[in-house]
This record gives sequence, C-alpha cells and structure tokens, in this order.
Amino acid sequence: MAQVRFAISTTFRQVTSKISLGKQQTIHSEGLLSNCRPLKTLSKAKHTQVSSRIDLNENSQKNSPNLGLVFGATVLCSGVVLYNWNRQAKCKPSAIQDVSGGQVVTRDGITAGKLGDDIPKLPPGPIKEYSKAEVAKHNTVKDGIWVTYKGNVYDVTQFVEQHPGGDKIMLAAGGALEPFWSLYAVHNSEEVKEILQEMHIGSLKYDMNEDVIDIDDPFARDPQRHPALMINSLKPFNAEPPPELVVDSYITPNELFFVRNHLPVPVVDPKTFRLEIEFSSGKTKKFSLDDLKKFKEHTITASLQCAGNRRSEMSKYKPVKGLSWNFTAISNARWTGVLLRDVLQSAGVTLTNDEIKHVQFEGLDKDPTGAPYGASIAIEKALGPFGDVLLAYKMNGEELPGDHGFPLRVIVPGVVGARNVKWLSKIILSDIESQSHWQQNDYKGFSPSVDWDSVDFKKSVAVQDYPCQSAICQPKNGSEVHRSEETVVVKGYSWSGGGRDTIRVDVSGDGGKTWKVATLQKEHQTPYRAWAWSLWEVELPIPADGKKMEIICKSVDDSYNVQPDSVQGIWNLRGLLNNSWHHIAVDVKEE
Repeated sequence: MAQVRFAISTTFRQVTSKISLGKQQTIHSEGLLSNCRPLKTLSKAKHTQVSSRIDLNENSQKNSPNLGLVFGATVLCSGVVLYNWNRQAKCKPSAIQDVSGGQVVTRDGITAGKLGDDIPKLPPGPIKEYSKAEVAKHNTVKDGIWVTYKGNVYDVTQFVEQHPGGDKIMLAAGGALEPFWSLYAVHNSEEVKEILQEMHIGSLKYDMNEDVIDIDDPFARDPQRHPALMINSLKPFNAEPPPELVVDSYITPNELFFVRNHLPVPVVDPKTFRLEIEFSSGKTKKFSLDDLKKFKEHTITASLQCAGNRRSEMSKYKPVKGLSWNFTAISNARWTGVLLRDVLQSAGVTLTNDEIKHVQFEGLDKDPTGAPYGASIAIEKALGPFGDVLLAYKMNGEELPGDHGFPLRVIVPGVVGARNVKWLSKIILSDIESQSHWQQNDYKGFSPSVDWDSVDFKKSVAVQDYPCQSAICQPKNGSEVHRSEETVVVKGYSWSGGGRDTIRVDVSGDGGKTWKVATLQKEHQTPYRAWAWSLWEVELPIPADGKKMEIICKSVDDSYNVQPDSVQGIWNLRGLLNNSWHHIAVDVKEE
C-alpha cells in the first residue's frame, strides 16, 4: 500500500499568524506546504519523521482530494507533499514547493532529485551541520569557497583555483549548485559528482524560520529567483544577470532574463483572467486567453532593455536618481503570442480612426492606492504592418514566468522596456497618452542643464525607441591578463531600438587610439524589424608595455547612428539612456 506522509510542524502559533487563505498562497514551515497542486502519491519514499504525521493511503486519496488543516485558521492544500530524504542520506528537510513526475523541488527552486535517484554517497562517521548563513559567508578564496548540493556542503576552494571555468563556479559561491547545473547540464554528470564528494565537509542545517512568510508583506507572494541574478532592489524586485553569463547564449534563459518590477508581482488565475479592451466609443470587449489564442500565433525574437541600463556609470559623472543598474539590464528572448494589430482590426479598429492616437496599457500590478502600472504607445506602432506588437503568453517556448508577466504581457519590440507592460489586463484606445505616473512623470529625457529644481516633466516627450547601445561583458573590469598570452578575447552585446540593426561594433584595446571591428553573432532579421540584439567577439593584442589595458567598445546601427564618446553630453537627472562608449580596464601582469 502506497503511503504519503505530511510532516506537520508543531509550532502552530508561529506559523498560523503568517497564514491567509488563497489558492496560490505560499506557506512555509517545516511541514506546511506551498503552491498546492493535484494530490500525488509517492512510493519508494524514504522519510524522516518531523513532529506529527498524517498517513494517506490510496483510498483516502480518492475520498479526500483536499486536506484541511485547522490551526485557528483553515489552510486548504490539495496535494503538495513534503518529502524528506532519510537521515542516512545526511540531507535535512526543506520546504517543498512542487512534486512533478516524482521530482522534488524545494522552495529555493532547487531540484532535490527524483524518487529512486541515488543520494550522494558520504563518508562514514559524524557529519557536521552548517546553516545557510554560515555557508553564505564562504564566497571568496580568502574565506574559502563553499557550495551546497542536495542538502550537503562542499569546500571547492582548491578546485576553483585550478579549474578553467572558475569564474563561473564563483557565481554559486556561498550557495547552491542546483540552479547553475540546470543551466550548465554538462556538469551534472557522475564524474563531476564523484569529484564533488571528495570535497564534502558537512550537511546543510534546515531552519524553518527561513521559510516562514509574512502575509502582511505585499511582496510575500513574489516568485523565486535564480541566485545568479545581481539584485538592485528586493522590494520591488529588480535584478540583472552577471555579465559573464549574458554572452553565453544568444537567447537569454528565462531564469537569467533581467527583472524590472515597479510593484509586487500579482498572482493571477489564468482560467478567470480576462483582457479588457476599451474603445474610443466607451464600449468594452473582454477576451479570455482561449479567445486570444484563436488568432494566428506569431513568434518574434526581441530584446528588452531597461531605460536605466548603465545608470551606475552615468552617476559616476554626476549623481542621478534611480536604481543603480550596471550594464546588463538587457536580455533577448523568443516571444510567442498574437499580434495586437490582428486583435484590434478584428474589432474594426484601423489607422483611419482619427479619434485614436494612442494605445494605453494597464497591468494587474497596482500601487497602494489601487492605481495600476501603465504606459502607452502611438497607434501607428500598434497597427503598423511592421510594428510587430505582440500580446505574448509564452517566453522561449514556455508560459510566461511570474516575473515576466504571466499570463499575458505586451511586447513592443524596439521600444524601451517601460512600455512593455506585464500582467496586461486592459487596453484603452484613446486620443491621449496614458496618464500613468510612469508615462507622464518618469521615463523622460532632459538636457544636462536641467536639475530637480527646474525640471518640468510636462515639457518632455516620453521615451519610446531606444538609441544604439553596446557593452563589454568579458573580460571583467579589473580582471587580470598576462602579457605572455599576447592576446585577449573580448565579448559583449550590441542593440539598437526602432528596428535598426547593428552593422558594426568597433573595439579598442588602447583607450581609443586604434580600433578593431568585432565579429557579430546574430540571426537574420528583416530590414526595419531588427528587434533582437547582436553578440560580438574580437581578439585584441595585449600591449607590449604598461600595467593597464583600457578596452572600449562602440556600436553603429544601420541608420549610421553611433554611440557618443562620453556621458557628459547625455547626462540627465534620471540617469536614462546612457549609451556612451563602454570602458573597462584590465591589469596586465608579467609572468
């Protein structure tokens, strides 16, 4: 008889004060489960008793599809099972988020393995336990480089120093290997695991307090994120991928796509979701996801870039206000959905409707006053035959992730990221722009002479198309090269808005005295519809003398727009659209 065991924490008072009802409410303790799904029965499961247990056999599964736990408040949870490896495996329990196909996934997004998987073989004898906080402190060569895998802790310091891919391994320093092995599956091999076992130093101590969620926090139901992302703010969550991973793939993996949130991530039921379109007459029409999917499906490859990308560089010249983005608030994906043009034309909307000048978008993310995030674009972009504005429900072949607009977002290719509204709930056809704060009082450019005492947002035009942009992702600023190597490979990205394609990237290794043309990696794109970035690569000679090598890049698009050589002439008080030449410096070492 198959059994399912739910480990129930006895610290009810602490947990129930943090619980509210809701279909997708995430609840975590050492036994309270999350993101409830249809009940599954696990067999062959080794388990550890953690406080009380409830055993359900196959008959009770049929008769009791939902488990009600009443601890002062009722928690309805239909089906996620807390599965703990047995103590002999030396793995501590963790709050389980999903069980799919027998695969166990922790709240951290870490795949703990499948039922029947071999648990890492550990040496005999007592095993020392370490908390996540203790592991996190070991993220440098000086302090030691520790990582975790399936509940175990490993000291990989010597391995990192000798491994050619040590810089990539450092991304996992002080944290878990699983999220990175999901991206670099070649490392998830038996040979690598055997090497890893030689570096085992202990097991991971589970702390239930790490997984308790405060429902009074509006960000409590935000999705989990990949640990490689470089965080600019936690609430709301804003983060960009590390430069060395940006150029690894022409298509950015979903989990590494930069995240720009202005408000908490809304939780949406796709079955009840409706997109409302308000016409200039005042009449409205609603579409379910199934209704939208009746239109012809299209897929476009398009890059999105935050208007504040490279703001941190601009602020070094003169302080600005805004998130301190580095230079990787840009990513590239394949978006699938239906053309906004097709949907509007089916309702009789054409460019001859003189009363319609703008298409406004509203999201389901709302501020404390109930005002939604909003933006707008010109009707010509929405209905133009080459505009390619998409109502997207897939990203890289998968349903949209929570951070990227599930279940529906608008993709306005070639246009600044702020107009690509996520969690799209309403479209308004109007003779005026969106009156949203983010359209009227933000994401506008100004002269370098304008300061916060003299600024008037009403006198500036909202940013739409992005200017040409490029940046160096490898090598890192401040890294070392050896003169004996004679050359260094430099990699980066380039992109221009408005459908303009990159035709050239010039790269200098001597501070701009001489230049080499980089090799571009890109897909063929239709003229005036070049929505995706180009990756580029060039090999530069290392100078014969000097201790520093200054590397610069600049791009040219097919309208022969070129990046300005400095930030001085484009500085603005909000730190937007910094597309000046990108500079880095590396140290040249002798043998």
